[in-house]
Amino acid sequence: MEIEMLSQHWSAIICICVIIGTFIIGYYKKWMVSHIIILSNIIVFFLTFIYYKEIVYGFSYGLPYAGLGFRASFLSLEQTPQIYTILTSMFIHGGFAHIFGNMFIFFFIGVPFEERIGWKNFFIIYILSGICGTIVHSLLNLGSSTPLVGASGAIFGIMGAFAYSYPRDKVLLPIGIGFAFLMKVRVIIAVTFYALIETAIIWWESQTGMVSSTAHFAHFGGLIGGVVLAAILIRNKTTHTKEGKTIYYDSFSAQRPDKINISSLKKLATTPELKEILHKIESETIKHARDIWLEHFIEKATCPKCSKSLHHIDGKIQCIDCGYKTSY
Repeated sequence: MEIEMLSQHWSAIICICVIIGTFIIGYYKKWMVSHIIILSNIIVFFLTFIYYKEIVYGFSYGLPYAGLGFRASFLSLEQTPQIYTILTSMFIHGGFAHIFGNMFIFFFIGVPFEERIGWKNFFIIYILSGICGTIVHSLLNLGSSTPLVGASGAIFGIMGAFAYSYPRDKVLLPIGIGFAFLMKVRVIIAVTFYALIETAIIWWESQTGMVSSTAHFAHFGGLIGGVVLAAILIRNKTTHTKEGKTIYYDSFSAQRPDKINISSLKKLATTPELKEILHKIESETIKHARDIWLEHFIEKATCPKCSKSLHHIDGKIQCIDCGYKTSY
């Protein structure tokens, strides 16, 4: 038995550096982990778009490289040196539809969950759920030489953990089959919807013999892993106040106040469009959705003194040109 260490193409090494570098920069800049993950995935995707065979497949195309996708054979003792691809595979995607679908759902499920549990627990759940999903898929497909890529297992892990920890909280999520649209829905209902779709697809494939390129068992492995991890990491945390309000813990992102001072924003609502957006901010009950409307409002609003654009951070609004300041 000979242990084999496969090399990587220079473009794959750059991808690894991008992943690590994005996390280092994000840590010092205090970005949210969910934002760091989305950014690193997008950057790596554009690199794989240029060097797809070298980065994803490697020796599957007769090239002398391991590739960054994970193969079931890497679980063997002989291929142990390639086990690190169980992590790199989470940042690799097979096409535009693949990465868009994953990052679109992740944005709406990942950001609000990280705001609730803090970046440390979020990062642990994301990475370990992704590993669980990859291992489950690989153990059920030991004879497959096709590399596994994508963040789906980790994202399903976040879904499972969210549903376990905050089942009755409402979030904005893309719901639908074929054509998705955003809906305000309880987390447990949304996650159950996605789990049922996965179950239906697996049943259909088992009945028809048709096998898709999607690793559905990786989704289930990630989902179950997320539930178990949430039960371990978050079980003793108080998730809601006695009044039923969600408690938000530390994160890299500065937390917005639970209540917004609408009166300070009214003087900026100088157009019918801004007044309509302000009304949506005031009536919105989902924090994540309210923050999106708030960002949109400040992008559209102008300084009441000089009519220049405004900027905001930590509940404070200011005009760089004339020095105007207010808070919300």
